Amino acid sequence: MKIPIFKSANKSFCTCLPKYSLNTYIGRCAHDCLYCYATKFPSFTGPVRPRFGLLQDIEKMAQNSREKYPVMVSDCTDPYQPLEREYKITRRCIKILADYRFPLLIVTKSDLVKRDVEIFHLTPTVVAITVTTQRKDLASLIEPNAPDPERRISALQEIASQGIPTVARVDPIIPTINDNEADFEELVSTLAAIGVKQVTISTLKPVRGFFNKLMNVDPELHKKLWKEYSNGSWILGYKYLNEAKRWKILEKLRPIVLKHGLTFASCREGFSDLNTALCDGTEICRGSRKSSI
Repeated sequence: MKIPIFKSANKSFCTCLPKYSLNTYIGRCAHDCLYCYATKFPSFTGPVRPRFGLLQDIEKMAQNSREKYPVMVSDCTDPYQPLEREYKITRRCIKILADYRFPLLIVTKSDLVKRDVEIFHLTPTVVAITVTTQRKDLASLIEPNAPDPERRISALQEIASQGIPTVARVDPIIPTINDNEADFEELVSTLAAIGVKQVTISTLKPVRGFFNKLMNVDPELHKKLWKEYSNGSWILGYKYLNEAKRWKILEKLRPIVLKHGLTFASCREGFSDLNTALCDGTEICRGSRKSSI
């Protein structure tokens, strides 16, 4: 019984260094994002469910996991689900992980993450919050039940102000929706001003069923994206934009991030030479361990 190792095939262009992954909830996230990729995994379909068994197992898992790799919480179902206010599964698990000195990588779209700042101070921690856009109209379309962008940006600011390194994931970049340079410039300028250390971007990689769902939600957007992805490729169950299109997006957005003094990374795009930091942000919490793993 150990903390699960994060696994991602090299064919998907993943460049992550070794780390653990812990999902404190399973099922379809209550945020109900239009672009959700987790639905391709059987454990992350259906209603969201707390993993109560972790409360009995997490200490033993920590004891049995010898390498102190960062623990990513979480990679599929958001660890700060609305249910987390009641059940506190995430809070209890990360407290034990922190007690055992595992570095933490928190990945969320929820401002509830602010609640646990005192735990983050117990062990090297990076908090990554997804902010795809500052425009509430776009956010309500693609992330209908997630906290609005203003709340997420406020959470990043509060956490950064308390000395916890923060990363903003502008993920996914959706062609014709949030790839506008002026909007991206405004977003990055805001992120830099509030103390965010890094911006990581990743283009939309639809899973099977995405386009059928999109047709029912927004036929016009379906038409645009179907055209954008028509000459793309299916890789390990994800539809990738054509390589030249991916490159063009990175080429126009990367300089904006660097201009504002932030480190830049792209996730699973195949152009890791453009990155100035590890894509998941764990360079910040790995410290001297980076060169040895």
